[in-house]
Amino acid sequence: MGAAEQTSGEFAERLFGAALGTIDILAVHLGDRLGWYRALVDGGPASPDELVGRAGGDRRYAREWLEQQAATGILAVTEDGRFALPAGPAEVLTDPRSLDYLAPLARMLAGAAVQLPALVRAYRDGGGVGWSEFGVDVRESQSDMNRPWFEQRLAADLAGIPDLHALLARPGAKVADIGSGGGWSAIALARAYPELTVDGYDIDEPSIRMATDNAADLADRVRFHRADAATDLPAATYDAVFAFECLHDMPHPVEVLTGIRQALRPGGAVIIMDEAVEPEFTAPAGDIDRLMYGFSLLICLPDGMAHTHSAGTGTVMRTATLAEYADKAGFTGVDVLPIEDFGFWRFYRLMA
Repeated sequence: MGAAEQTSGEFAERLFGAALGTIDILAVHLGDRLGWYRALVDGGPASPDELVGRAGGDRRYAREWLEQQAATGILAVTEDGRFALPAGPAEVLTDPRSLDYLAPLARMLAGAAVQLPALVRAYRDGGGVGWSEFGVDVRESQSDMNRPWFEQRLAADLAGIPDLHALLARPGAKVADIGSGGGWSAIALARAYPELTVDGYDIDEPSIRMATDNAADLADRVRFHRADAATDLPAATYDAVFAFECLHDMPHPVEVLTGIRQALRPGGAVIIMDEAVEPEFTAPAGDIDRLMYGFSLLICLPDGMAHTHSAGTGTVMRTATLAEYADKAGFTGVDVLPIEDFGFWRFYRLMA
């Protein structure tokens, strides 16, 4: 239904439903951060006293949270009045290996909500809210959300591109992971290709530390560097360069892509993974575009706009926009790779 077709009552009902969803998101964030979901998985059904005995917290708040979670249909109530987390919600809320793991989504939105006063100022006066200002919840939630996809799907799906697989499997191959974040993409590539060396690059120092810790068992082949990919990549060094879900955040994407192109060895490959948004703007839009506009409003666009002379791309980077950036950076074309149903993302290959 388009906006012009909604009555006031219909829109009020929609907004009320959105308010209930917002409450659920924030309550999930509380349960996730307090470790209460994990305590229900590990120890089984619990009363408020049993829950705080396992995981800590205040008994009165625990009772309110348990009742709210049952009232909204996340928890079940047992015959003896205790509260249980069923298997389906348990996987979504507590299993970091599951492709359905979405607790980090609540953490990300809650972390963005903390910055609403700064966002109002940015929207009113210009400027932005930088990545470092969003803090640990947003930083870790992005890493945790991507982790199961990188660990379970990334290498297998890239191996389905024969020439790329051959390049990564080549003895002595070396690749760069731009905007490496928590490091899980670099780790997945190194584990799948035992002779591969991976250099991760990020401008966020806490992310570099987090990634280095995550890759401790691969320290001989996976290294992370605090650097600006627009200016600091070594020339003619890499057989492949990857940028996973980060180009749209970068204030100077053309300069970054230029640096990436110059860092390639002859015959090298450039792979960009970014949001699987629709080719054109439509209104009303589908769920993925709606979600990405939400990320853009609250996190990605303000982050990009925190820098001078920013391209201001935002999360909703459509294929034509990437093609424009690639052309300006000296690439000859952009192909969409045949990797389907990979979370919220689409894979592109830039032709050098």
